[in-house]
Amino acid sequence: METRTTARLSQQAKEILGKKTFAHLATLMPDGSPQVTPVWVDYEGDQIVINTAEGRAKPRNLRDDPRVALSATDPDNPYEAVIVRGRVSEMTHEGADEHIDAMAKKYLDQDKYPFRQSGEQRVKVYIEPEVVKGANE
Repeated sequence: METRTTARLSQQAKEILGKKTFAHLATLMPDGSPQVTPVWVDYEGDQIVINTAEGRAKPRNLRDDPRVALSATDPDNPYEAVIVRGRVSEMTHEGADEHIDAMAKKYLDQDKYPFRQSGEQRVKVYIEPEVVKGANE
């Protein structure tokens, strides 16, 4: 039986993730090859939160294999970073539209996400960290 550990985000990690930082999220393609995408990033408690849309590679990959790696550098000091390996704990449509609008406010200072495609269904993704490095870890 597989045992997993959960890691906590340090205060410094939360500060970095709370800034207008871009994270690079690695997922696994069906053939096992890595796929990396820059993403807007957020956190709730000790979980990292990203937002994507149905039909993209990220949600497909995450449903097939929930393992991820993520790195984010401090936009004010690129020598400070948070590096996380973990697993997706939840993917939901609930609250996803409101979350992408909040991310648009954070990153673009716009009240509504301006890049929405017609018929797009947003997905809010929660990542449970298993290993956290950098940011005083």
